[in-house]
Amino acid sequence: MKVPDSLSQSGTFTDKVMTGLKMALKKLAEEAALKDESLIIGDQDGNAKSVPAKDLLKTLSE
Repeated sequence: MKVPDSLSQSGTFTDKVMTGLKMALKKLAEEAALKDESLIIGDQDGNAKSVPAKDLLKTLSE
């Protein structure tokens, strides 16, 4: 796996944490999509909703 530029020595701690979170979320969605599962996410209004992992993965790729 290629290390993103934001994880280099010159990146700030916040950049490194956010990059790590994005990588972890993408991996979680990929693994759930392989098993044809759904994930629970929060919408913009703070409500929880179930979303098929395949649909969520499409939005993460954009």
